[in-house]
Amino acid sequence: MHVIVHGGAGGVPDDPEPRQAVLDEAAEAGTAEQTPLDAVEAAVKVLESDVRFNAGVGGAVQSDGVVRTDAGVMTSDREAGAVAGMDGVEHAVSVARVVAEETPHVFVAGDHAVDVAADFGVDTDVDLFTADTRTRWADADPPQGSPREHLQWLESRFGGSTSDPTADAGADEGAVTNGADLSDHDTVGAVAFDGEQFAAATSTGGRWFALAGRVGDVPQIGSGFYAAPAGAASATGAGEDIAKVTLSRRAVRHLEDGMSAQRAAETAIDEFGELTGSSAGVIVLDDEGSGSAFNSDGMQTSVAHRQN
Repeated sequence: MHVIVHGGAGGVPDDPEPRQAVLDEAAEAGTAEQTPLDAVEAAVKVLESDVRFNAGVGGAVQSDGVVRTDAGVMTSDREAGAVAGMDGVEHAVSVARVVAEETPHVFVAGDHAVDVAADFGVDTDVDLFTADTRTRWADADPPQGSPREHLQWLESRFGGSTSDPTADAGADEGAVTNGADLSDHDTVGAVAFDGEQFAAATSTGGRWFALAGRVGDVPQIGSGFYAAPAGAASATGAGEDIAKVTLSRRAVRHLEDGMSAQRAAETAIDEFGELTGSSAGVIVLDDEGSGSAFNSDGMQTSVAHRQN
C-alpha cells in the first residue's frame, strides 16, 4: 500500500514537528489497511481527531457559532460519496464512505447527513470545539440576526480582511484571515494505491468566519478530491477558487495525459495560480509514485509505503 497525506496548504505552522509526527502516523495507519479506501479513511480519521488540523475536532466556526464538517471519498472505479454541513460529526470521512457504499447517491448534506451517520454507527453529537477555538470565536464579536447581517459581519473576515491589506486573501480553508494565525488549522486529505486501485479522501471543518451553511470545495467531486484509473488527488486551499477550476480533476487529467505525479501536481497548481491568483495545494498519486505541490507559504505532507 502506498499512501500520501497532507495537512493543508496555508501558512507556515508554529509547531511543524508535532504536526509532521501526526501526519506520519496518519500515513502509516493507512498502509496498515487492506484496501485503498480503507487506507484513506484510516489516515484521515487520525487527522480528524487531532486539534492541530481543521477537520473534525478543532474545526473552523461558521457565522452562527457552529462547527460543521465536510468530506468526500472516491475510488478509481468511480465509486464516490460526499457529505457536508454536519454539526457534531468528528469523522466526516466515514460518513462520506457510508454514502458511497450504502446509498444510491453521491452527496448528502446537513441534518440528514448527520442522521445517516447516526444510523450507520458513526458518532454524532461530538463537541468539535477546543479551548482555543471557543476563545477565538468569543473574541470575534459574533453576529446576530439574519443572513444579510451575517454577511455584513463576515465581509471583513472571510477570505481576507478588507480593512487589513496585509491579510492573506488566499488563505487555507481553515485559516483565520483577520490578523490571526494562518497556520494552525488546515484541511486534510489522503490518497492511496494498492497496485490495482486508487482512492482519495479529503475532510475539513470549513473556513473560519464563513456564512452559516457555506460549503467549499472539499466535498465536491473533482474539486477537493478525485480518483480515476490513472491516479488520484486531494486538494486544499482557497475553497471557492478550487471549486471553480476543479483542481483535483485537473491534476488527474494531467496524469491521464502522461505526466508523472509530481509534474501533474506542479502543473495543476501553476494553472490554478494563473487562473485565480489564490493559494492552494494538491497531492497526487499514480502507479509510479507520489507528487505534491503548493503555492501557499507551506503544506506539510507525509508518504508511507508497505508491501502487502
